[in-house]
Amino acid sequence: MKPAEIRILPPGLKNQIAAGEVVERPASVIKELVENSLDAGATRVDVTVEKGGRSLMVVQDNGSGIPPEQLALAVTRHATSKIRDFADLTAIGSFGFRGEALPSIASVSRFLMTSRAEGFEAAFIEVRAGEVTEEGPAALASGTRVEVRDLFQCIPARLKFLKTEATENRRCQDALMRIALAHSSVGFSLTLGGREAFRLPPGQALAARLAAFWPPAVCEGLRPFDFERNGHRAHGVAGSPATAQGRGDRILLYVNGRPVQDKLMLSAVRQAYKGMLLSREYPQMVLFLELPREEVDVNVHPAKMEVRFTDESAVFSTIRGGVMQALGDLSVGEDRGGTHSWPSSRAVASTACPSPAPVRRGHLPVSEDGGPKFSTYRAFSSEYVPPKDLDLPVTPSAPMARESMAPVPDVSEGARLGSSGLTYLGQVADTYLVVRDGDSLMLVDQHAAHERVLLEAMRKARTRGDSQPLALPLEISLHQSEVEVLLAINDDLRAMGFVIAMDGPHRALVRGIPPTLDAASAREYLTDALSEKARGLEDLWIMMSCKTAIKANQPLAVDEALALLETWLAAPDREYCPHGRPVVLRWSPHDLEKLFKRK
Repeated sequence: MKPAEIRILPPGLKNQIAAGEVVERPASVIKELVENSLDAGATRVDVTVEKGGRSLMVVQDNGSGIPPEQLALAVTRHATSKIRDFADLTAIGSFGFRGEALPSIASVSRFLMTSRAEGFEAAFIEVRAGEVTEEGPAALASGTRVEVRDLFQCIPARLKFLKTEATENRRCQDALMRIALAHSSVGFSLTLGGREAFRLPPGQALAARLAAFWPPAVCEGLRPFDFERNGHRAHGVAGSPATAQGRGDRILLYVNGRPVQDKLMLSAVRQAYKGMLLSREYPQMVLFLELPREEVDVNVHPAKMEVRFTDESAVFSTIRGGVMQALGDLSVGEDRGGTHSWPSSRAVASTACPSPAPVRRGHLPVSEDGGPKFSTYRAFSSEYVPPKDLDLPVTPSAPMARESMAPVPDVSEGARLGSSGLTYLGQVADTYLVVRDGDSLMLVDQHAAHERVLLEAMRKARTRGDSQPLALPLEISLHQSEVEVLLAINDDLRAMGFVIAMDGPHRALVRGIPPTLDAASAREYLTDALSEKARGLEDLWIMMSCKTAIKANQPLAVDEALALLETWLAAPDREYCPHGRPVVLRWSPHDLEKLFKRK
């Protein structure tokens, strides 16, 4: 067989190959052209899209424009005004720099660009499928106007992969929105199919711009943050965990004003929300990261959507610190009321609550049925000193006598919760604790609140490793993958109180368990841990808090409920359980009036 001849590709084919990397769909065209307008110093950018971008896209700006003799260079590959040498490439300050966008777009469309630079007459150039067909003088007051028609008509294979007109319109709008949020000093407009989708005046605040795209329920829950560390700055707005959604399309990330998709940045955001969201929930977020140009490489992806950082740990900690600054409003924000309000200081207590004292691990009393005795959680409160006879080991054979409990308060008028200003009213469905906060009503999920209390106690106790020996060890058969997991997390399990030894290649013997678990719960817990539901000690603690906490449908005596509430009020992140579920719902008088249709 004769070997194929090696040959240089013709210019048109090279441009079409390059277009496959830069021009994925109409939204890609909008992004590239608008970024060119911003690089030209435009303060006004108007975009028009017809039939999802298939038939026509127009981007017109009032930027610096292009002199007539340079129009042909503008549609030539690797011709650009934005970099001069390698030093410029390592510290890129513009959006475009490869010199591929315009020729790539022009190679897969009918392309017409008209421009007027200061001191020059306006001129135009027309390109069809990568070939210049006409150029000459034109009429334009200032700036640049680019018209892109019949996208991908010369490449039917690419055309058939475009989605419906509505979908492509939505993607074009999303692309322009992402750019507009990062450039508040610039005015933008978008017209879709003859209808103005939005018009954003220059000089808008971020919140005002977001209000044009996100619903009020989301925007009202946003909290600003601005955090700087070692020359790195993270600022923007973060959404309430209560409005989290099942998709991550409202997490918008930027690096030096450039929209990006970055796993490291997303991971830092998720870490800041840890314990406030369910595993499949995503918050709303607009995050701007600013750092020295030389510390970020934007020349990683043809469409410039991915970046690489010199110091990833510094970026991670800066982003996490910024988002956590916004989440700090859980305890200092203003009260908005309602069942989905952003947590606030009034949401739980209007005055400071006592700090929890370290948990007394291995000394948890039990109730008459052998379960953990809840009233001992008063032991976490610095305002409460438990009777000495509460200091009992956890054993099923050591029930607590009712006489040993603290006197039961009278709740005919409600029981006050220390200096918090809250009043405990009673229990509903043996699951929810009813609390009055001034004129507002609160329901506290006792299981979720207890989970949060236990997790914070474990964090304070850290790795003491108190263990309860078993007379007969638990035998657990392991799959090979579970063996590997056990070896990886065995130190963490030991720190929690598990004593586990291998007895053969696929069998483990559990000789000791944490004092707060019985044998059956310990087996269930290990089954979950070995199925990789936990990815570290923190996750193991979260699982432990769930297994150990009191359950729904469990009656609580008044002093037990008070003990839980007082301890919960002292816990950080008290609004959400470790899994991210809400611990408390609240209704203001206004909310109650709406529920009863009085207003």
